[in-house]
Amino acid sequence: MRVERKNVSRVTRVVLMVLVMFGFVSGALAQDSSAPAPTQEQLQAMKEKAATLGLPDGVIQLTPCVPGMGEHWADPANMPFGPIYGVMGDEVVFVEVMPSQADFEQGMSWTQILMPVAGQSINHVDMEFEPHGHEGYTVPHYDIHAYFVSHADHLAFCPAGG
Repeated sequence: MRVERKNVSRVTRVVLMVLVMFGFVSGALAQDSSAPAPTQEQLQAMKEKAATLGLPDGVIQLTPCVPGMGEHWADPANMPFGPIYGVMGDEVVFVEVMPSQADFEQGMSWTQILMPVAGQSINHVDMEFEPHGHEGYTVPHYDIHAYFVSHADHLAFCPAGG
């Protein structure tokens, strides 16, 4: 039962993350086009924080804090595959990619895609199959997170969604 509850909770978090991510970056959710695009000042502040965190050029914040994961940062041009970086406060806490099931079936390979940022090392990897996809990425795919913090630590992030 605990595993089933975790899967439902994970799917809910992923759907929330993707809805917020696409609304924040594009300024238009499929169901709510009132979400504003970031201003030039916000984009500049994101660029500066990304540089401070050691993230690649072009990476910006895509979501506010997602329960159990933290903020999601990525280069929008690399979506939906990623890499996506998780940030909590002033620390990068994970890197994520989302390869499609079709890519695996076609025998695609990737190297050096879950690389920690400078000063970090991988604590554990969570790999979850999304058989029906989720909002924003509706094809069957895998969510693969390489966390730099313990499982208990990241599960405590943003308990109220904040």
